[in-house]
Amino acid sequence: MNKIILDIQKELKTNSDIKTKEISNHFFKEPIKCYGVKSSIVSKIANNYWKDKIKNLSKKEIFDLCEELLKSDYCEEAYIVANWCPKLKDKFEKRDIVLFKNWINKYINNWAKCDSFCNHTIGDLIFKYPELINELKIWTKSNNRWIKRASAVSLILPARKGLFLKDAFEIADILLLDSDDMVQKGYGWMLKEESRLHEKDVFNYVIKHKDVMPRTALRYAIELMPKNLKEKAMKK
Repeated sequence: MNKIILDIQKELKTNSDIKTKEISNHFFKEPIKCYGVKSSIVSKIANNYWKDKIKNLSKKEIFDLCEELLKSDYCEEAYIVANWCPKLKDKFEKRDIVLFKNWINKYINNWAKCDSFCNHTIGDLIFKYPELINELKIWTKSNNRWIKRASAVSLILPARKGLFLKDAFEIADILLLDSDDMVQKGYGWMLKEESRLHEKDVFNYVIKHKDVMPRTALRYAIELMPKNLKEKAMKK
């Protein structure tokens, strides 16, 4: 294994503690692998290695290191990948979406890994190549819950800027009746972010679908809205 990977793993183990590990496990329904390192320390490790060892490597070399980190299945190592990849956004190519989807299929197995990777890495790719939203729409029909969640949460950052509202609604339409709460929370969060600049549109969407929209998704979608709109949306 690459010495950089071994050094990172050694540093993560050195900074682990039982209390942080217990707290981390509390946030997930499924079993997870984690060292128990505080996120601020993981960020510091990621940034230090980027500055001292990573930034001058080729894109392929960095992506190869990222895949090695993901293979370990440790949450902290996945977080380092989510820290490094957006730093390469100027070098992103349209074809990178294939690799990123493959990583999600193979290595993403909880909401934190999914969100930290998709929000920025795939979000930045979508900023650069908006036509790739059509690929996200294909992801909505996957049998993999994390690919389906990724189809929505990859639009979180663009949605905060009020972008791609029509596409967000199309994704929500396909995911609307999904029974998986991780998927419901994903598209509900996407709608919530769109509501920052498109409150009326998102409210009208929720009202139109409220009789069938899972309450989990609905509550996420209206979270930022004023009390009177929330009451109308929640009323049966």
